[in-house]
Amino acid sequence: MKLQEADAKSLLLAQGLPVPAWEVARSPAAARTAAERAFAVGAERVVVKAQVLIGGRGKAGGVKLAGSAEEAERVAAAILGMDIKGITVRKVLVAAAAEIVKEFYLAALIDRAARRVLLMGSAEGGVEIEQVAATTPEAIVRVHAQPYLGLTGGDARRLAFAMGLGAHWKAAAAVASGLYRTMTDCDADLVEINPLAIVREPGADGGPVERLVCLDAKITLDDSALPRHPEFEALRDLDEEDPTDVAARAEGINFIKLDGTIGCMVNGAGLAMTTMDLVKRAGGEPANFLDIGGGARADKVSAAMRLILADPKVTAILVNIFGGITRGDEVARGLIEARAAQARDVPMVVRIVGTNADAAAALLREARFATAATLDEAAAKAVAASRAAG
Repeated sequence: MKLQEADAKSLLLAQGLPVPAWEVARSPAAARTAAERAFAVGAERVVVKAQVLIGGRGKAGGVKLAGSAEEAERVAAAILGMDIKGITVRKVLVAAAAEIVKEFYLAALIDRAARRVLLMGSAEGGVEIEQVAATTPEAIVRVHAQPYLGLTGGDARRLAFAMGLGAHWKAAAAVASGLYRTMTDCDADLVEINPLAIVREPGADGGPVERLVCLDAKITLDDSALPRHPEFEALRDLDEEDPTDVAARAEGINFIKLDGTIGCMVNGAGLAMTTMDLVKRAGGEPANFLDIGGGARADKVSAAMRLILADPKVTAILVNIFGGITRGDEVARGLIEARAAQARDVPMVVRIVGTNADAAAALLREARFATAATLDEAAAKAVAASRAAG
């Protein structure tokens, strides 16, 4: 689950990280009020940033500076409603603009190959890390957290100095440790600050001082861990989620949309992966991963069919059910109901084995479904049907 910048900053702030104050506005008038408060505490300019779950906001015109509350209102009016890579901007973040001295990149993420949390930093911040990796890979510093000790103080300091933050090593080490805590406490897949910046601010005596702050934040939470964090459900932005994903979650169906043309309905994650592999071996491309789970009844099968057919690229459907807890005849009834209600005619190949498979076969024959005895046969038939339809 991806979090909006403002929500990600809230989680960082909860861990004691240095995050400048901000406000979220959903209207130009609210942006003006937020800007007035920022100017009242000494801001010279404010930044108005589109809140969308996608990169490239600045290049698309979704990040603007304003020198007055009136200008902030005009800028917000221009940004709100803007389309950025297919996403409509519905809210903006308003904050005092920082005087940036130097930008850095710092992130904590899961290194699945090493089976550890990886802290990755670079002295080249404010740009996409993929671009840095492609052009100057030597500029990226990597430090793994210890499996039992976590990110030690020594590792955090080593990371800070390697990134060129020697003059601010205490603050940098504290930020790195905070990212690690955020990662583990929130069950996150990614915690990213880009940019982590040295900014110049007025000091207590009126002279300029420099400090390290988190100017942007990106956090992705592990969906599988959300039951441990029910409070995070309130951070989900349904406006930017695919309606199909929202519907799948509401039905309790594990669904991931892919780019192929053959819709797959399977019970069991392992069997679903095998089914997709055999579709590819037969020369086709799966349109989705869909696991209806164990004990799926007719209504759930019907809901799964609606999810598959919501993708206009689907030209054939492969149903592969191994009946253990799941009853084959229940699945067959769900398929019959779904086909009767579907808005468009898409060829379907069904393989059902296991519990009540004979009863399922009788129902499918009566309803004139194309069936297969083996998964290889089912995949081949589905690919052939997709090519004929296409």
